[in-house]
Amino acid sequence: MDSAHVDDVPTRYAEFAQFEVRGRTPVYLAWARGLADDPATCALLERLPRIKRQPVLVFAAARHAGAPETEDYAAFRDFLHAHWAEIEQIALTHSTQTNEAKRCAVLLPFLSMLPGPLSLVEMGASAGLCLYPDRYAYRYTLDGGAVRELQPPPGPATAPAATAPVLACDLRDGVPAPRALPKVVHRGGVDLSPIDPADPDSRAWLHSLIWPGQQTERGPRLDAALDIAAADPPQILAGDLVERVADAVAACPAGSTPVVFHTAVLGYLEPPERAEFVRRVTELGRDTGAVWISVEGITLLPDVAEQVPAGIRRHKGIFVVSVGGRPLATAHGHGDWVRALDPD
Repeated sequence: MDSAHVDDVPTRYAEFAQFEVRGRTPVYLAWARGLADDPATCALLERLPRIKRQPVLVFAAARHAGAPETEDYAAFRDFLHAHWAEIEQIALTHSTQTNEAKRCAVLLPFLSMLPGPLSLVEMGASAGLCLYPDRYAYRYTLDGGAVRELQPPPGPATAPAATAPVLACDLRDGVPAPRALPKVVHRGGVDLSPIDPADPDSRAWLHSLIWPGQQTERGPRLDAALDIAAADPPQILAGDLVERVADAVAACPAGSTPVVFHTAVLGYLEPPERAEFVRRVTELGRDTGAVWISVEGITLLPDVAEQVPAGIRRHKGIFVVSVGGRPLATAHGHGDWVRALDPD
């Protein structure tokens, strides 16, 4: 969706149900639909700051406090009201920092087109799990059903190929399959509250952010990716991504291609901040040769959205992959597929 700043709670939760979780997690679908039609519970959430009312954060906080993963909205509602003080505190002290390593499967086809070696700079990096595209295994299904697999080479701080998480992704409508993993010489970025991938409490919170019904697949992948990051921690700067993007790029070693990227992050900024970030990252591209890759909600960046066919812009809940501000593909938010895009 376009923004994580929630003013109209009923509408935001209804849209979350319709566009984001329908067909993906029946538990969150039931909770979101029920809450959207529940004035008393909406009023409870409206006591939170705007940025803390977002469905993913509230639901994760409830589950972190022990909410049963049931499709019975009445049972969820009773738990929410009975444990509101604890849930509110969790929401106020935590952030939506979903760190889905599988998004690397969306990024890799575009990273593989760049001249290496690469210095990766992630905005809103969380624990930095998307900074290790060369450490994961991939299984791409191409148009026509052919499968292309890639395995990471063994080495220091790298999970052996047999245990590296396998990221499965469909490449549609001619997205080229990567033929090799990139050479990465630097992993850095910016986050308001960087997560230590070795910290047990932080790992537990990241598990709470996984949607109900997806722990069997995403949970082990999260743990494997966290182990990789803990063995070779990235250089993530604490602070505002608009203010510190230049600092993060300055840390890239000479002779490498800096790649500033972000996935599902800019929705947490107000529109003026997004515009300022675009201005700064564009300027960095001119001054340093940094390449900007954005994977964000389909209408979130107006200049990008204008280049996307109108019929596609109506599909809320999907993402656009753009390179240097030019949209090249649409993608599933958690990395299940990526589809080539022919702009108008």
